Amino acid sequence: MTEFFHALSRACPGRRNFALTALEGSFFGEKALVSEKEVVWRSKETGFFAGFDFSVEIEKQKNAQGCGVYSFAGTDVFCEELGQQKKMIVCGGGHVSIPLIQMGRMLGFFVCVLEDRPEFADRAGRAGASEVILEPFAQGLEKIKGDKDSYFVIVTRGHQYDQECLERIAKKEHAYIGMMGSKKRAAEVKKALLLRGADSKVISQAYTPIGLAIGAKTPEEIAVAVMAQIIQVKNKDERGGGFPKEIIDAALHESGQAKALATIVRRKGSAPREVGTKMLVRADGTCVGTIGGGILEAEIVKKARLLLLENKKGASMFYADMTGADAGKEGMACGGKIDVLIEVF
Repeated sequence: MTEFFHALSRACPGRRNFALTALEGSFFGEKALVSEKEVVWRSKETGFFAGFDFSVEIEKQKNAQGCGVYSFAGTDVFCEELGQQKKMIVCGGGHVSIPLIQMGRMLGFFVCVLEDRPEFADRAGRAGASEVILEPFAQGLEKIKGDKDSYFVIVTRGHQYDQECLERIAKKEHAYIGMMGSKKRAAEVKKALLLRGADSKVISQAYTPIGLAIGAKTPEEIAVAVMAQIIQVKNKDERGGGFPKEIIDAALHESGQAKALATIVRRKGSAPREVGTKMLVRADGTCVGTIGGGILEAEIVKKARLLLLENKKGASMFYADMTGADAGKEGMACGGKIDVLIEVF
C-alpha cells in the first residue's frame, strides 16, 4: 500500500487517472493505477492486472459512470476516476470569508485565501484557512495554477478588485467561479472584461451574483448559500472523491506506525456517505477523514484496529446493514447498506 500511495502521488494531475482494486477470488486486494487507459502501476507484476487492457474493459461497461464496482474480465473490481484534492480559492478575507473558510474546511476542501491587508489575512489564518497568501490579488493569483478541482470565490471589498480577480481567474482551468455583488455590479464587471477581450463563454458561466437564491442576508447565511452552490456544482462531477491530501500525507510521512485505509466500495439506500469516501485509521484509534461518523464509523474503526493489532496486512471486507431491527436499536436508523474495504499496511 505504501508503494501505491507513492505511485498515486506521482500521477499526472492533467490526465484521467483511475485506481482499481480487485474485490474477489484469489485476486482480492490487488491494485492498479491507470492513466489515460494505460496501467502505470500494479501491486503484482504477474497478477490480475498484468496485461490488463483498461480501454477494452471499460468499454464493456455500457452504463458505467463514475466511482463503483464493475465486472472486469469476470471479476468484480472497484474503479474510481481520481479527482485531485478539492481546492477553494477565496479572493478576499472580509466578513463573508470567515464562515466560508470554516465551512470549506469542514467539507474537506483545501482553502486558500488571498488578501492584501495583514489584519484580514491574520483573521483568515485564525479561522482555519489551509493557506493564506498576503499579497495584492494580481500577484497572489499568479501563484495559483488552477485545475478542474479548483473552486474560485471572489468576495473582495470593491468593484476594482473583483474585475482584477475575475480577469485573471477566467484564464485558468477551474471547476467553479463565483463573484459576490449585485446584478448591476456583476454586469458592469463582466462588460468591462469582455471589452478587454476576456473569454465570453467563461465570463457568461461565472456565477454572479454568487450563491443559491435562498434570501441570505448575514455573512453566515451568504456563506451557506455559496457553499450550497459549490456542492451542487461539485456533485455533478462523476469522478470519485479520490484520495484527500491529508490521507496521502499521513500514509507516506507517518513512519513506524501501521495504518488501515477504509473505503466505502458499495452503497445501497440512505447510507451516510458516498461510494469512494475514505478514512485512514491509525493503530491508536485516531483517524484522518471520516466515512460518516456515529456507531457505524466506530464499528469500522474497531474492526480496523483489531486487524492492526493482529498484524493482518492486506485487504478485508466489512459489511454493514443499517436496515434491520438490530440496527434500529443501535441508533443506526439511516436505513442503508454499505460494504467497506479495509486495507492494512
